[in-house]
Amino acid sequence: MQRYETQRTIPGTPIFDSQTARRGYALNKMCFSFNNQANREAFLRDEAAYCRKFGLDEEQTQAILKRDVLTLISVGGGVYFLGKLVSGVLGLDMQDLGALQTGLSKEAFQQKLNDAGK
Repeated sequence: MQRYETQRTIPGTPIFDSQTARRGYALNKMCFSFNNQANREAFLRDEAAYCRKFGLDEEQTQAILKRDVLTLISVGGGVYFLGKLVSGVLGLDMQDLGALQTGLSKEAFQQKLNDAGK
């Protein structure tokens, strides 16, 4: 039987393992709360306070405040749960998200997709 390394790395790709999942529990719990309209409104009134309410660590909170999706993934954010934040609260679509992830404007990201024929 082949043994697998306990810590794998893929350059440029955060690995969502059990340690990352444990770290992201509060972040994902907060994002799940956005199923409720009142919670979405409370978050938008005071984002930092809402993050504190759920016990997010400083790196997670700063990533939320900066809309740093790649960091949110690396600090335990599950894509399903982050989707509730990105689309349900912030009103962003997939091209907005792609632009955030690549550091491009939405228009430049759309052009990049067009140039690639996608």
